[in-house]
Amino acid sequence: MSSKITMQQIADSLGVSKFVVSKALAGKEGVSDATREKVIQAATKLGYFAQKNAYMKTVKHEQQPKTSRPGRQSVLVLMPNIRFQTQESLYWGRIVDGISAKLEKDGYGMVIVSEQSVDSFVHFLNPSGISGLIGVGEISTSLLLEIHRLGLPLVLVDHEDPLIPSDTLFANNFESVYRLTRHLIGIGHRKLAFAGSTDYSRSFYDRFLGFRSALEDEGLWDERGGGKENILIDVDGLRHEDAEEPVKQWLAKRLRTRELPTALVCANDMIAIGAVRAAQSHGLNVPAELSVAGFDNIEDAAKLEPALTTVHVPKEALGRRAVERLLQRIDAKDEPAEKILLACELMYRGTTSAVGRQSE
Repeated sequence: MSSKITMQQIADSLGVSKFVVSKALAGKEGVSDATREKVIQAATKLGYFAQKNAYMKTVKHEQQPKTSRPGRQSVLVLMPNIRFQTQESLYWGRIVDGISAKLEKDGYGMVIVSEQSVDSFVHFLNPSGISGLIGVGEISTSLLLEIHRLGLPLVLVDHEDPLIPSDTLFANNFESVYRLTRHLIGIGHRKLAFAGSTDYSRSFYDRFLGFRSALEDEGLWDERGGGKENILIDVDGLRHEDAEEPVKQWLAKRLRTRELPTALVCANDMIAIGAVRAAQSHGLNVPAELSVAGFDNIEDAAKLEPALTTVHVPKEALGRRAVERLLQRIDAKDEPAEKILLACELMYRGTTSAVGRQSE
């Protein structure tokens, strides 16, 4: 008996028709985004995508509108408006600035698409006018599968998908937070906590792993006690306003039980800004009673009072390097995919200090 996973098996597991599964995997119209995601998840669990020739054949696009001027190829920058991923963002916008500058220098046009719907994306795209795609931030698996099915060169920035073979670029999240945490330990901190949901993004997860590894190397992880809730504040990094209240509640509990950490390492600057304000609302002195550090070095980090200790991500350089890698991929489509990590710089500012030392 063949062990090959078929569309019929996927359909049976979901209680839908094989026709629905076929349309969902082919990126065709007539299937809702919710159903398409369910089909992809079921296909993944059953091992459908691990098989050779699992992807559908490329569809024809002769009648789709063109997206570039004659004689000039363009690169499509895909940045779905998820979790505030927009050009106005102090983080994502700077990455797009780097992409734009590099493409202009190399003579390419740029088309920015914030579309999340697979159907709308397919109608918009004309592969003959697009040299390749750069995905910025989180992008749904269904949309990435459609891009992969079209066979267009693809580079992802600050995101990766286990189903999609592609080049990826990240800041060196693990090593940067590891170094930052070792620094805090080196200036006397023994009770540290991490603020940021490990399920929010791959970058957040890697930053948490760097934090944990530093504690483990210093023999502090097993000494913590009290459970995971004393070490990890599960909060997303959308806006500092969203982080402020959860951190405020978390700090209130630690103040009641006298389990307040001396340092808080945050998964990004938005969370860190919210954490500083939450600490100040409790009357805590930052950094004398609680040191706080962030990640990204957005423009608001330096404007905070006191200025935020953070990790500087070379955002424009991420964008430029993504373009360089895409152009290399266009010229050598069969090369192995690469995961590129850019080094970051630690920015020591006013929100951190040695244990027991008042800021000057």
